[in-house]
Amino acid sequence: MADRPPVTSDFYDLEALLDEQDRAALHRVRTFMDEQVEPIINEWWTRAQFPRHLIPGLAELGIAGAQYSGYGSPGRSSLFDGMVSMELGRGDPSVATFMGVHGGLAMGTLHLCASEEQKERWLPAMSRMDLIGAFGLTEPDHGSDVARGLQTTARRDGDTWVLDGQKKWIGNGSFADLVVIWARDVETDRVLGFVVETPAPGFSAVDLEDKIALRAVQNALITLDGVRVPEEDRLQNANSFRDTANVLRATRVSVAWSAVGCSRGAYEHALRYAMEREQFGRPIASFQLVQDLLFRMLGNITASAALCARASQLQDCGMLRDEHASMAKGYSTMRMRETVGWARELMGGNGILLENHVGRFVADAEAIYSYEGTREVNSLIVGRAVTGTSALT
Repeated sequence: MADRPPVTSDFYDLEALLDEQDRAALHRVRTFMDEQVEPIINEWWTRAQFPRHLIPGLAELGIAGAQYSGYGSPGRSSLFDGMVSMELGRGDPSVATFMGVHGGLAMGTLHLCASEEQKERWLPAMSRMDLIGAFGLTEPDHGSDVARGLQTTARRDGDTWVLDGQKKWIGNGSFADLVVIWARDVETDRVLGFVVETPAPGFSAVDLEDKIALRAVQNALITLDGVRVPEEDRLQNANSFRDTANVLRATRVSVAWSAVGCSRGAYEHALRYAMEREQFGRPIASFQLVQDLLFRMLGNITASAALCARASQLQDCGMLRDEHASMAKGYSTMRMRETVGWARELMGGNGILLENHVGRFVADAEAIYSYEGTREVNSLIVGRAVTGTSALT
């Protein structure tokens, strides 16, 4: 065991698909997560608070809205953006989710649905992370069926819109500067998008408590009680739920990459543990059953990462369809759930101690498994594509 190989989970060297500049940027993200996040994240996870003092450091990485171009966004490839999500998730899934909400859902909505004036007004500051965004779609009684069941309403009143309703599970919602709110126009029944600048009269956000997963993500229950939004803050190119779906298609692939990152983080901690932990007079890494667990974990990670890489390539050439994103998200999260469980199993009882990190990944995997499309819904989206028959009623 003297000449130990480096601890890595990129078994097929998918990182080589990136050019030298992007690889250097990816390594900066990895270094930030290893040096700035890992030493402190357990404390914040336990406190159920996001370490907002990390935001300036995240901003310096220049990764907010990475796959979008213009208005301060770097215009990198979807493949790079996905691998960044993976690196963030490898370090801590809560930080990955924070960035996914801000740079993916909120900034992605503005890039895809805002007018030129709106993009100029908000996106540069969001790219610098001077303004933090949130995305309000899910409601207390509507998650998977929100396309048909959206209850938050928008009523036109002269040059303003009046928003009423509630949103639930809104990451960053209690401290965001801008919250994208999706609401149904009471007159036309169309789903429209609005940007609510906080604080605003009638807008309140209360963090959900006692979560067992992604505890460092502050998910809020948002109440909109007669919140007035000027017409100039209505997203001018968001005119139906189809526009919402365009945003979710892109971010669903990023969540799949984040799931790979969660798997990688658990695996790498477990591998280090196996090489250092001794039982029966030798490191447990030399035991056959331990090596079998490592093989299973690494196989899951490699298969999922290869699937995500191809999905990102399809996204870069404009060929990504809903079923592609759903396959990536559904498969990667299933394999993630297995992988983090095996990492915990390898570590025995020590795997449930937060100080060994793997327990955090095990818990966080439960949230990643469900948000941005449950496994069941993703399976039905793929099933519809391959059979031509929809099982969604």
